[in-house]
Amino acid sequence: MTTKPKAKKFRIRRTTSEAEQASETEAATARPVAPPQPQGSDGAVTNGTPSSQGGVKGSQPAGATAQERPSTTEGARVREGQVSSANEEAGATDIEEIKREGLTGRQLRLARRVAQKHDLPATSDYDAVRLLRQRGIDPFKRANMLELVVPQGQKSNVPATQPAANAPKPQTLPQTVDKGKTNVAAPGQLSPAERRNREIRSIQRDIARRRRRKMALLGARLGAFVLLPTFIAGFYYYNVATPMYASHSEFLVLKADSAGASGFGGLLSGTQFATSQDSIAVQAYLQSKVAMRRLDEEAGFRTHFSQDWIDPIQRLTPDATNDDAYKIYKRNVKIGYDPTEGVVRMEVSAAEPEVAAEFSRRLISYAQENVNHLSEQKRADQVGDAEDALELAEQQRRDAQAELVRLQQQGSVLDPEGVIASLRSQINTFELQLQQKRLELAALEDNLRPNAAKVEGTAADIKRLEALIDTLNKRMTDASQGENSLASLSVKIQMAQADLATRDMMLQSALQQVEQTRMEANRQVRYLTTAVEPVPADTPSSPRKFENTILAFLIFSGIYLMCALTASILREQVSS
Repeated sequence: MTTKPKAKKFRIRRTTSEAEQASETEAATARPVAPPQPQGSDGAVTNGTPSSQGGVKGSQPAGATAQERPSTTEGARVREGQVSSANEEAGATDIEEIKREGLTGRQLRLARRVAQKHDLPATSDYDAVRLLRQRGIDPFKRANMLELVVPQGQKSNVPATQPAANAPKPQTLPQTVDKGKTNVAAPGQLSPAERRNREIRSIQRDIARRRRRKMALLGARLGAFVLLPTFIAGFYYYNVATPMYASHSEFLVLKADSAGASGFGGLLSGTQFATSQDSIAVQAYLQSKVAMRRLDEEAGFRTHFSQDWIDPIQRLTPDATNDDAYKIYKRNVKIGYDPTEGVVRMEVSAAEPEVAAEFSRRLISYAQENVNHLSEQKRADQVGDAEDALELAEQQRRDAQAELVRLQQQGSVLDPEGVIASLRSQINTFELQLQQKRLELAALEDNLRPNAAKVEGTAADIKRLEALIDTLNKRMTDASQGENSLASLSVKIQMAQADLATRDMMLQSALQQVEQTRMEANRQVRYLTTAVEPVPADTPSSPRKFENTILAFLIFSGIYLMCALTASILREQVSS
């Protein structure tokens, strides 16, 4: 939809003085009316005066302006011999009646433009009004006025009039009256200057009235969408909101690292990055529903915020769910971790300062328990494998020792090695005695007449010694006894003793590993230290009445501005 542009405005300047206008008006009214004369072949009225071309000079229309009439030394004096037709006289009479209507200059200019649009040969603005009325066209109708406006870039549909060679030159728009005439105000009517001033004042008043109406609408919108919500917010902050007292505290999560730490972990061992994960874990725990429920069970968090004297926005209803309580908890418990310093800062708000401090102390104790629990888990993970290895070594040593005892009890000999050594010593002794008896027997047999009794006694001793030695050897290595023999039993006992010695070494190594792991776990333990203890506040920290009111004003103003811009853009898109 294209809006037609506004018509251009023209300023009318009068060149003649009031005295000249008055004289011309008197001369025009005193001019005698000449009888009609016959017309020539070209349709012009003649007065019998020959022209320079051999014709008769035509008379000018009665509605012509002073510029269109030939200038004389007597001004607007009527020339002798001119004759006006009946149509001219009727037109002059109509124009006089139109002049008495007191039309404004704006109406006359509009009439001239409408006449040009309908291709009417109007010689003046009043003549344009007369011709339009003869055609049955209202020259002041608004539809006709709007059709006169031609959009930029397009040509007007109004055909340009082509005046005849002898026709008078049309006046340049805008022009209200002839230059040689003046509109004399009738009795009881205003002069054109006064009417013009009145119209200007009316237009100014209309513009001012529109501006006031627009400003009033703008003020009403701002009041409804910005000032009223800001006033409601300010009233709440100043008169309704319950003051909240905040308790501030700070604590750190530290780690006791070993002095012999090396590598990249050793570079970070003395900084806050070594415990950043633990600090973040503690922060997440304190901001969880688990901490909120524990605080409610031990310190009555829900009961405190469900009291009747707390404002409705910050108060918990009796049938509130855990999610509603958790929203209040997150609003009043603010925890932040500073990675550059490794400090966890906590701010707890409550309707009473002592309650806020108590809540803060409770949460710090929960954080300390959580840190200890994390340390216990790490210690259990590190020491668990070492302790399992120690238990396994102890069990294997017990099994080896039990096997050795069983073997010793199986042969009814506590020390088979000692028994075997004793038997061997006996065998060695008997073998020496056997050798000695054999030497004696050989010495006796070397005599020519040996003593038979001695020879027989010595031989008998040799036999007894050999039998005894055989018995002792059979006792040590008796195949009939199998695994119960002293030799096999001795071998088993030696193997059991060697196994027991190995288990003793493994047990000792496991004990050393457990002790070293425990020492390392003790050096890496985390502990929480409180840097700033919570103290009850003397003055409430919220609500910040002035700051919150200004913030509400800025928020509502921004929302209104965005909505207004969006509506303006959409309106422009729809109308384009």
